[in-house]
Amino acid sequence: MAQVQTGIEVLRANQFAQLKGKRVGLFTNLNAVDNNLVSTYDILRLAPEVNLTAIFSPEHGLAAALADGQLIGSSVDVRTGLPIHSLYGPSEHPTAEMLAGVDVIVCDSQDIGVRYYTFTWTMSHILEAACEHSVEIIILDRPNPLGGYPFGTPLDMHFASLVGRYPVPTQPGMTMGELAQLFNIQWNPTPAQVSVIACKNYHRSMTWEQTGLTFVPPSPNMPRLITAQHYPGACLVEGTSLSEGRGTALPFEIVGAPALDGYALAETLNAHNWAGVRFRPHVFQPNASKYEGELCAGVQAHITDAQTYQPLPVWLDVLAAIYQQQPFTWNDHFERLIGTDKVRTLIETNASFDTLFSEWKSTCSDFNQLRQPYLIYED
Repeated sequence: MAQVQTGIEVLRANQFAQLKGKRVGLFTNLNAVDNNLVSTYDILRLAPEVNLTAIFSPEHGLAAALADGQLIGSSVDVRTGLPIHSLYGPSEHPTAEMLAGVDVIVCDSQDIGVRYYTFTWTMSHILEAACEHSVEIIILDRPNPLGGYPFGTPLDMHFASLVGRYPVPTQPGMTMGELAQLFNIQWNPTPAQVSVIACKNYHRSMTWEQTGLTFVPPSPNMPRLITAQHYPGACLVEGTSLSEGRGTALPFEIVGAPALDGYALAETLNAHNWAGVRFRPHVFQPNASKYEGELCAGVQAHITDAQTYQPLPVWLDVLAAIYQQQPFTWNDHFERLIGTDKVRTLIETNASFDTLFSEWKSTCSDFNQLRQPYLIYED
């Protein structure tokens, strides 16, 4: 099986033809790389054919090093002397001043295939600004690490935010390029001029391992592919008083709090016989974030078969089991993440999720039809 070539590989093979004679802005971080682990930032800034004039950075900054939720100011890039316009700070939306001297914005960031990840929604702001200021958009596409099929809850637009601006499922099953085309036509007030430089040798049925690509952490708390595989469900822990493992070596693989009984919790969850996952009692001490410096008990979720594992229903069950053992508190972020106000009540009353899951199956079927015109890759 031939190794997948990402959009930056294809652009370079075409000798940057799509950028000739244009002033180029680049939306990226340093963890978007080619097959030799050279960043798109380095490739474009060093290419004689490319007139790079501005850099735009997402959450975590250009270096992908800053903490989640940390607002970032704009700055100047020390290597190029170019402005770095932060789109995770005072403005999430590119301004006219930012776009002065830019004819085209090249977007290259490694999405992980989950609605909660902010890179996707920053890209949606770029699309809106592009039509406002007559700027062209080129998406350098990359594979979706979680595959090409929709799953999960739709977003109730009452809970729209930078972790979900449009009504797509938890896992849309689309690449960034496909999403850009969908967003631009379905929800952009005035569609922008958008083109996608597609991956070569990629099929949506591929697992990440089959692509032959190295998984480079796209953000500080997404260190491994297995983290991304847990993320559609484990991220929901952020909306509670429980620790999701930030400040440890296992973010989004563990959950816990002081005084929880991890042994009883693991026994309960394993008795539910979820496909593709087993739970082990785990004790940890975060060095940052919730319960910093405190000893927490809970469980670690071990994926035994990524193809059958469904992280969203599994982690909802984890939250329900913990709530029955030791009720925790919630914050408003939970509804912004899950996209509905139905789930909190189901967990608090220990009710079945079956009806909700049936609704999700129906809405995912509808979304699958909606997305068809925008899909680039065959199964």
